[in-house]
Amino acid sequence: MIKKLLATLSLLMAVAVSATILPQQSAVPGGVVIVELVVPIETKPVVSYNKRQVMVVKENDQWLAVVGIPLSAKIGTQTLIVKSAGETRKTSFEIEDKAYPTQHITITDKRKVNPTKLDMDRINAESAEIKSALRYWTDSDMILDQFIWPIEGRVSGLFGRRRVFNGQPRRPHSGMDIAAPTGTEIHAPADGVIRDTGDYFFNGNTVFIDHGQGLVTMFCHMDQIDVEVGQTIQQGDVIGTVGMTGRVTGPHLHLGVSLNDARIEPRLFFPERETAIGDKQ
Repeated sequence: MIKKLLATLSLLMAVAVSATILPQQSAVPGGVVIVELVVPIETKPVVSYNKRQVMVVKENDQWLAVVGIPLSAKIGTQTLIVKSAGETRKTSFEIEDKAYPTQHITITDKRKVNPTKLDMDRINAESAEIKSALRYWTDSDMILDQFIWPIEGRVSGLFGRRRVFNGQPRRPHSGMDIAAPTGTEIHAPADGVIRDTGDYFFNGNTVFIDHGQGLVTMFCHMDQIDVEVGQTIQQGDVIGTVGMTGRVTGPHLHLGVSLNDARIEPRLFFPERETAIGDKQ
């Protein structure tokens, strides 16, 4: 009887471990929307949004599209293209507006605000590399797992804030900043493959982790990179250390999450932080 009970408990634990853990929904620019797909369950459908393929996962015999919404998305009705069983159809969902606050930052290295022509040549070349890494698609029958925070520390910059550097407006913040001392170990939030690394003008030392189906995490301003391109890593592995390379005002980690090539609110994929957030929105 005890053996049967233990076996049952083990089975339940195994099911719990393998269950899909979906990100939080937030139907706004920079958010994530989960859409139920009315298609046959036997074959995984192919879904696209804004001409980008979208993550599709199965939960309780239901196919779900997990869609990242770019900050530039227009408010209102959004359309998915769903291909299944030889048919193509459309399904829609709605997004609402969200007002992101403005953050003013002073940068002492003026070239990081107004780059020279030579700097711009470098920036443009790097931009192509970064876009390639963030747009990478790996087909997989992935089971989404709970992400873990790569470091502990005070959140010094939140996602989506309209940034003003030295009085000059720039693009909204595409990730979140976590302040920590130089040399603090950075851990992989989930299993994946190192898709690319680089030393970039604005982002400094950077690592991209491909988690499958268009889900890529990005780690910037690192001091040291301890992984190589193509390396398979597991959740919790050390990928490098915190630094202050690139455009920074102090040592911190810029954590970015990209889903179907849309930069989204990282906190939607992570558990609530117990450490105090010093910069609420």
